[in-house]
Amino acid sequence: MSGPPPLVRALIRAGVSSFQSLRRAVWFVTRPEARGVHAVPLTPEGHVVLLRLTYAKGWRLPGGGLKRGENPREAILRELREEIGLQTHMALDDLGEFHHRPDFRRGVAEVFLVRGATYAPPAWSLEVEEVRAFPPEALPPDLPAVTAHQLRMAGLLP
Repeated sequence: MSGPPPLVRALIRAGVSSFQSLRRAVWFVTRPEARGVHAVPLTPEGHVVLLRLTYAKGWRLPGGGLKRGENPREAILRELREEIGLQTHMALDDLGEFHHRPDFRRGVAEVFLVRGATYAPPAWSLEVEEVRAFPPEALPPDLPAVTAHQLRMAGLLP
């Protein structure tokens, strides 16, 4: 992913991380319920598309929050276009929802398996630092627990 020079990138990362820290502090007090969506995108070759965020560690699956009145299927396609530059897909299967507690919120997320995903990562993003496809047998070692759980839902991890 190209984009701003390294110093500007570092400043952006620091700003976004600070903003996320402030949000976590508010959530610690308010404990809101978060409704979201996540995708397990598979390329036509069967590779899993993962991303690294500017404000979190590890390789993660694309996803995000639902906008008011937004259908989960529409939301995940929007998130995929924004985060990985989704161009086309062959099938979108609902794997179900899971409950988790991200950053002091009560989270409920719908997980989708997206088959035949073709994508072209945006030139740069405030949120996404890198997008890459991995063969299921060679996933990176630094997967957060929530990502591993979602990959198990898709049958890609034992």
